[in-house]
Amino acid sequence: MALPIYASPLERVWYYTFRVICALIFLFLIAPILIVMPLSFNAEPYFTFTQKMLSFDPTGYSLRWYDLLLTHPNVPTDVPRDAAWWELVWREAAWVNAAKNSIIVGFFATILATFLGTLAALGLSRPEMPYRRAIMAILISPMIVPLIIITLGLFFFYSSIEINKWGVPYLGVIMAHATLGIPFVIITVTATLSGFDHSLTRAAASLGANPTTTFFKVIMPLILPGMISGALFAFVTSFDEVVVVLFVGANDEQTIPRQMWNGIREAISPAILSVATILVIFSVSLLATIELLRRRSERLRGITPS
Repeated sequence: MALPIYASPLERVWYYTFRVICALIFLFLIAPILIVMPLSFNAEPYFTFTQKMLSFDPTGYSLRWYDLLLTHPNVPTDVPRDAAWWELVWREAAWVNAAKNSIIVGFFATILATFLGTLAALGLSRPEMPYRRAIMAILISPMIVPLIIITLGLFFFYSSIEINKWGVPYLGVIMAHATLGIPFVIITVTATLSGFDHSLTRAAASLGANPTTTFFKVIMPLILPGMISGALFAFVTSFDEVVVVLFVGANDEQTIPRQMWNGIREAISPAILSVATILVIFSVSLLATIELLRRRSERLRGITPS
């Protein structure tokens, strides 16, 4: 909001002071990212800025650590990078396999979280729903309770039912990540439903539409931005999560965060910085998409002008 022309000198001082404070807090929060990203292009195997980097010497920068993500003991480095080489990388490279696993786990966890979270939000949006506040508090508790407590509970629960013997890879990790993603879907869909006109559903019913048709033709188009926003939040939560994978996942179930964890413990390499940079760009892109969807949802609900 712009500063009004009739603002007093004290209000003007606070107006600019507040923005400076916000800028400093923002800089403090993104400072680690601003350091990690240029270090991922370091030509030397160090986690510090070299003299060549500080002097902006082109020889001080390299893509070697990004290229290292495509390597594996079984992948030769001195052969042409043809289709056969890329096929071998796709099948053998550890970081590539970890990325594939993260995407697969995130996809199924997002589908499950979106489905269950949307159902819960639809029920909680009904004014006649009993104990709505208590149920809402229980459903969003994974956002409040420390992650290590949730993880330990899931670990003992999955151990009691021996989920790793069911023969479905990553099943425990997918279910655990869906548990962490459901609160995000509930909150975003509930926020979308806060301004929903229930007379539309009654009108659809009066015209002969059954509940399924009413949902897909009337309700879903209006809450779709909230569903997509919640799904993206759930996917990001699953894609960046490591604690659950360490406790619940099997030894051979590797995701990108777990691969980074193993790399830090076993052999520290600047390749971790390149992975972190890719994850930051990926997360920022998803958050930007969520913001665009939020604005579209507000326009559809008439909160902001078109």
